[in-house]
Amino acid sequence: MPELPEVETTLRGIAPHLIGTGIREVIVRNRQLRHPVSETLDQIEGDRFTDVRRRAKYLIITLEQKGSLIVHLGMSGSLRLADPLSDLRKHDHIILDLTNGQQLRFHDPRRFGIYLHLPNEDPFEHTLLSKLGPEPLSVDFTASHLKQACASRSTPIKQVIMDNKVVVGVGNIYASESLFRAGIRPTTAARRLSRPKLERLTQSIREVLHESIEQGGTTLRDFVNSDGQPGYFRQRLFVYDRSGEPCRNCESTIKQKVMGQRSTYWCPGCQK
Repeated sequence: MPELPEVETTLRGIAPHLIGTGIREVIVRNRQLRHPVSETLDQIEGDRFTDVRRRAKYLIITLEQKGSLIVHLGMSGSLRLADPLSDLRKHDHIILDLTNGQQLRFHDPRRFGIYLHLPNEDPFEHTLLSKLGPEPLSVDFTASHLKQACASRSTPIKQVIMDNKVVVGVGNIYASESLFRAGIRPTTAARRLSRPKLERLTQSIREVLHESIEQGGTTLRDFVNSDGQPGYFRQRLFVYDRSGEPCRNCESTIKQKVMGQRSTYWCPGCQK
């Protein structure tokens, strides 16, 4: 599933090609995504892009005249720039033909993505975005904020930091890796964590996401060819998907269990 660093990488890959570019034609091949594709989408023909931003794992694409688009990649989606002469793939559901000679193609085999047109509404007030927690790389995400969120919760800390109302964009892989770096076992009840441990955790989340975004940044050129695959997860993972293998730090055997319907990994030697 594309996570926050992959969405940020997508933004950085497409934004320079979109901002200031016009839309010649809208082609919708399949409207049946997680939410049906907006019936008003064809109204953006003749408009142009003025901005591309990210909120959590949503892309907000601003138009000069006709409002904005909210795009979510779902579990299997990608948004890529392609040569109009290149073959369409089976699951290229939405194509925007652009005035710069490229096409912006939304590809989603499992159709859990979102592609909405908001002609008038402020996208940040939309129900999908209005109740989200702070961005993990912003000044609003602090140990004080996390301590307040954890204060009365006996929920395991891993599930708390994956709650988008607490902090956005900390998906399963990055939650496991951040907890490893902070030396915190994922099963620990949130309310039991001290202020120093929460300081370490907020810093670890920032570090892991920054590094992952930097890794994604090495593949930005892929967004302008017909393949458009950004090569996710090039970074070296310490615990995620390494059950039964030795810890890279202390050589203890990496453990795994299912928490909240997600596989969770940790090192019993490094994480207390």
